[in-house]
Amino acid sequence: MNIVIGGDHAGYELKAKLIGLLQAANQLSDIGPFSAESCDYPDFAHPLAEAVATGKSELGILICGSGNGVCMTANKHQGVRAALCWNVEVASLARQHNNANVLCIPARFVDEATAVAMVNTFLFTAFEGSRHLNRTAKIDLP
Repeated sequence: MNIVIGGDHAGYELKAKLIGLLQAANQLSDIGPFSAESCDYPDFAHPLAEAVATGKSELGILICGSGNGVCMTANKHQGVRAALCWNVEVASLARQHNNANVLCIPARFVDEATAVAMVNTFLFTAFEGSRHLNRTAKIDLP
């Protein structure tokens, strides 16, 4: 699977740990940041969202302190359905019902084990389609 990952300084440490998990089984692009030095999340969320929107990457993972900033930024892009998730059930439903293609993780509010479980769930849960197709088709603006 082709995955892109990024975030900001608050998500740097968790991102580094997730990269180790993801690299072995996936084609992974890390767009940064590459240190815990203070940075601006839109500088990383926009390129990640663009990679997903254009099909360069199948799925994206964004990590910042609350998850809100990266999620808001990514959702500005047509074709991106970024979901802020804080537990496995929310991550699963984001894929099943909303066909989310970017997982946003609040690093300050989830532990590493929960983040790993959410990533695995997000990557391996399929969109149910059916009754959700009409709903997800209405997400992008014309």
